[in-house]
Amino acid sequence: MADKYAIPARLDDPELIGFWTLDEFIAMVLPFIWGVLTQHILIGIILGFGCWWSLRKAKAGRAASWLLHLAYWYLPGGFVGLRATPPSFLRLMAG
Repeated sequence: MADKYAIPARLDDPELIGFWTLDEFIAMVLPFIWGVLTQHILIGIILGFGCWWSLRKAKAGRAASWLLHLAYWYLPGGFVGLRATPPSFLRLMAG
């Protein structure tokens, strides 16, 4: 008799498109699309591979949110979306 309930082995795995996570796929495809639109396909392929490789090395076993946290602390204030620290009564809405 087969088990009535199936428990997944890994609950926290990210969604994959082929072999890549969504952020890696976007980092790889956008330079390629730019290369196709500007008729520089080879440059687009090289840039797409370079963006994918550098994002993969930047993540290096960490979650993708690590890069967002890094951007929040080291990039200018308006770059990530929050222009100032939200008031303390909105701390649950801030994330």
